[in-house]
Amino acid sequence: MTVLLAVRPDFSLPAVVRSHGWIQMVPFAELPDGGLSYIVRLSCGIVVRFTVQAITSGLRVDTTDILSVEEQSELQETITWMLGLEQDFGKFYQLARQEPKLAKMVERKAGRVLRSPTLFEDVIRTILTTNTLWQHTLKMCRELVRRFGDPLPTNHDLHAFPTPERLALENEATFREQIRMGYRAPYVVNLAQVVASGVLDLEDYKTSSLPMPQLRKELMKIIGVGGYAAANLLMLLGRYDYVPVDSWALKVVSNEFFGGAPITPKQVLTTFERWGEWQGLAYWFWDWKVN
Repeated sequence: MTVLLAVRPDFSLPAVVRSHGWIQMVPFAELPDGGLSYIVRLSCGIVVRFTVQAITSGLRVDTTDILSVEEQSELQETITWMLGLEQDFGKFYQLARQEPKLAKMVERKAGRVLRSPTLFEDVIRTILTTNTLWQHTLKMCRELVRRFGDPLPTNHDLHAFPTPERLALENEATFREQIRMGYRAPYVVNLAQVVASGVLDLEDYKTSSLPMPQLRKELMKIIGVGGYAAANLLMLLGRYDYVPVDSWALKVVSNEFFGGAPITPKQVLTTFERWGEWQGLAYWFWDWKVN
């Protein structure tokens, strides 16, 4: 079936799809025209593959199933979250147009960052990116989905991302041996268990009104989520008032603003303070001078 969604004038589907590496991780997939394909498990338990493509009037969503009114509503809410359709970047674009290093970003209508349907999924993906090569991250995610995700009824080779309840049934050894997660295994087990049991409601953070420092502290209470992972999760939550500082940030900020001299994380943060609530986005989409 087909559903049409309206978008803001500053929205670009390819810009969201290519905003970061999530599109390379199953069950995400990029369509040849810059659109999105994804396999989702709806709350009723059915697994659906949907595609999103840009059309003149907005977005066209096609699914593999005929959905009820309630299921259509859930799918629309899911896609709205994944693509950041609810976000208004007008204020940021006004500021960014005055900065040559962000001019290309404004032209591309970039700014929105591709999200998973749930914060649980985004936390798992983020944990899998820590201290490893990107190819290993992709492999861990692929195996996790293949082994524990519900299959698409029309193609059992394709799966949705596993639910917390399903992952909570496994133990640390399973993730170490079958997924090759290494030290990340207990983090994934713990997260699945506290979410599945209701001890932690991650999805509440999507609409949290907590100030950024407090929300960051809450995210860092999750076992396996350090400062850098929390900063990335804040971006995914649409909270852009913090810069994710890692070795790459230290390198590019040093080259761009400090003549290549060694700098501290505090200097990175100070460099983008003037962007206020948008400093994370300004950093993320800066046209870096890379040596």
